[in-house]
Amino acid sequence: MICEYKDGLKVNYSGSLQITKGKDVNVIIKDGFIPTNIKSGLETAASNHSCRDMRKVADDVTATFGSRACIH
Repeated sequence: MICEYKDGLKVNYSGSLQITKGKDVNVIIKDGFIPTNIKSGLETAASNHSCRDMRKVADDVTATFGSRACIH
């Protein structure tokens, strides 16, 4: 599932998670390394096709891991 927002944030969740926003945000978490609570939120957002919920998860991820992270 890919969600793009008016402020330039882009969330791509297809097993792995990628969150980008220009040069300010670049977070990649490979499948298998996504914490359970985050994966649960991603799965719920994806199954409901909800970019609003996906945004909430992305905000939680960047609050937890920062705006630049590569976890694999």
